[in-house]
Amino acid sequence: MSLTTFLPRSVERTIQKEAMPAGSTPDAPAKVTAVSLQEKKKLGQPIVAVTAYDYATARIVDEAGLDVVLVGDSLAMVMQGQENTLSITLDEMLLYTRGVRRAVRRALLVADMPFGSYHTGAADGVANAIRFLKEAGAEAVKIEGTRVELVERLVGAEIPVMGHIGLTPQSVHRMGGFKVQAKTLAAVELLREDALALERAGCFSLVLEGIPREAARLITDELKIPTIGIGAGPDCDGQILVLHDMMTMTFSPPAKFVRRYADVGAVLREALQAYKHDVEGRTFPSESESYHLSQEAKLLLAGVRERDEAAVAGGA
Repeated sequence: MSLTTFLPRSVERTIQKEAMPAGSTPDAPAKVTAVSLQEKKKLGQPIVAVTAYDYATARIVDEAGLDVVLVGDSLAMVMQGQENTLSITLDEMLLYTRGVRRAVRRALLVADMPFGSYHTGAADGVANAIRFLKEAGAEAVKIEGTRVELVERLVGAEIPVMGHIGLTPQSVHRMGGFKVQAKTLAAVELLREDALALERAGCFSLVLEGIPREAARLITDELKIPTIGIGAGPDCDGQILVLHDMMTMTFSPPAKFVRRYADVGAVLREALQAYKHDVEGRTFPSESESYHLSQEAKLLLAGVRERDEAAVAGGA
């Protein structure tokens, strides 16, 4: 028998309302948090995540009901045309994250810590992570590699951490390119140990990228925290894709694991070509798409023009 059995209905409703997550209502989905993602793993509910880098796309992603929006350092490649993720700066990541923050209401907002922002020591890493929460409104940060001490320091500073192992793009030069990792039993065991170490250090979730399905399943089954896969097969607790990849807004062949759900690039190209055609044909803007003076103002303007034309003619 619960305590509410002895309470008046009005008091019980008040307790239930106050127990709901902040920002939620009985009719609206609850705010996604690091804790609620872990609950989804327990319940066997898949986690859906995607990248976003600006207000407009982030708002659409959030309204679509996805769980996680990641402001990924992949923006260096898909937004800036760089060959890898290494060139993006901390200040640039903060700028993009602030824009996304203004759009996101329900999803958990995670920001990638860029290359160089935590590689010089745990103290620098904590200071820079704090900037993501204080200045940009991120609710968690993602770091690449098995940086146990840094994760412990971040968690100790009340900063939720999403780990990332396997193919880590910031290690592209050490790995000799964007190559599938953990292809031997020994490598799988090392990756498993890394995953467990990050869980013990306090990560609330773990991205598994570019590893065999079997390795991802082994790790997912053993961890208590959720795994989010990208090129790691269907057995992870969730999946993430780069938005521009899945919408065909990139200009190179997609990776094997990318499923393209729409050709937004083609839609944009066709729309721009139609716009060009209308402008060159002087069919845009039309009369209905133009602003007009009042009838009185038109008459006055006509009088001014007649006067000016008469003055010109008289001067001639």
